[in-house]
Amino acid sequence: MNQYTLIVAAGITVIAIVAVIFTGDILKLSVPTQEYDIFVDPILDKQSLFVMGRVTIQNIGSQPLTNIHVNFGAGDTLDLKTLKVGQKIILSPPPDNPMEFVMISADNDIFVSKAYRELPKMVGMMGS
Repeated sequence: MNQYTLIVAAGITVIAIVAVIFTGDILKLSVPTQEYDIFVDPILDKQSLFVMGRVTIQNIGSQPLTNIHVNFGAGDTLDLKTLKVGQKIILSPPPDNPMEFVMISADNDIFVSKAYRELPKMVGMMGS
């Protein structure tokens, strides 16, 4: 009976260790690992009559971001005070902006520069 108990205990221990390792990996994906981090996604939506631009900014760190400076290019800027943890905002550049790039800076050495990306064209929608 002692051998059986030892084998069962060893099996339970191995299962517990594997569970801890997998749980740690999953938590890395869902919990911010850096104190200060930002996600920036500038998008161009080209319609037949106009072009619409929008910039998604999200705080993906574990601390609030402060003194956020958004530079849309061509001298167009916007200053934001704070983005809370997980907070997401969507901004539109001024109407006459060339919408080539956006640069975001904030306290704690945050700096991101990205070119706008175009949304893919939807072909064959709604009975065409």
